[in-house]
Amino acid sequence: METSSASRVTCLVLRILTFVFLFISFFILITTSQTVQSIKFHFNDFHTYRYVLATIIVEIVFNLLQIAFSLFNIVKNRNGTILFDFFGDKFLSYLLATSTAAGFGVSVDLQRTKDPEDLFGTFFDKAYAASALLLFAFFCSAAVSILSSFALSKRP
Repeated sequence: METSSASRVTCLVLRILTFVFLFISFFILITTSQTVQSIKFHFNDFHTYRYVLATIIVEIVFNLLQIAFSLFNIVKNRNGTILFDFFGDKFLSYLLATSTAAGFGVSVDLQRTKDPEDLFGTFFDKAYAASALLLFAFFCSAAVSILSSFALSKRP
């Protein structure tokens, strides 16, 4: 197996891992809700969590597209989408970074305001879990971004 082929397979594996982390984070986030004194709080009551959800959806769609292109390029032994991969990977990495930071940030800020009876405990636990998975997705996406930068620099 030549180096560029190994690099493409590594990118594909990292993209799949990114997708898995995003998918799990999506389901954790959409199930994040808590009833406190007959008032139901849901993640979409907070604008920041809506931003996190929107970025997860964009990331999932774009990541699926990149996985399809990666599979096609591996099967056909082509390097046809190097620029698309390069710019897409940069965009995804930055979007994941901001989404992760926003998710953690709002969770920390909101948790400071909770009451001493810990009525929102599971709400914030789920929000932290979704953000942590986004952080892992970011690490995978950043690694793919670095690999796509190397592939672009080796392009004839």
